[in-house]
Amino acid sequence: MGTADAAASATGATDVTAATQSTDATAATDATATAGSTAAAVTYPIAPGYQVNVRSGPGTTYKVVKVLPYNSRVPIRCQRHGQKVSGPYGTSDIWDSIAPGQYVSDTYVRTGSDGFVAAPCG
Repeated sequence: MGTADAAASATGATDVTAATQSTDATAATDATATAGSTAAAVTYPIAPGYQVNVRSGPGTTYKVVKVLPYNSRVPIRCQRHGQKVSGPYGTSDIWDSIAPGQYVSDTYVRTGSDGFVAAPCG
């Protein structure tokens, strides 16, 4: 598959209002502690088969700052509402901050939840 824009299709469909990310219990197993830091960070897997654009803000109009390779895992520092997009885990306006100035659409991250799994960004 090609590079998935973390918000490749802003569908504009108003009848799809909630993300449909998987909520199965195995998602909890996917979140693992990252060794080597004072406070271990939980990481979440990017959808299999996708290279995801990381953007400078919560929407597809923001600059691409890097591309995550296949089979990546990301920490979620905080989350915020932004542009509504569709991805392999549904449609949502939630964007995950993976580092300062770096956002990916939550629809490409397997968090096991349709809502926030981290504190809102300030």
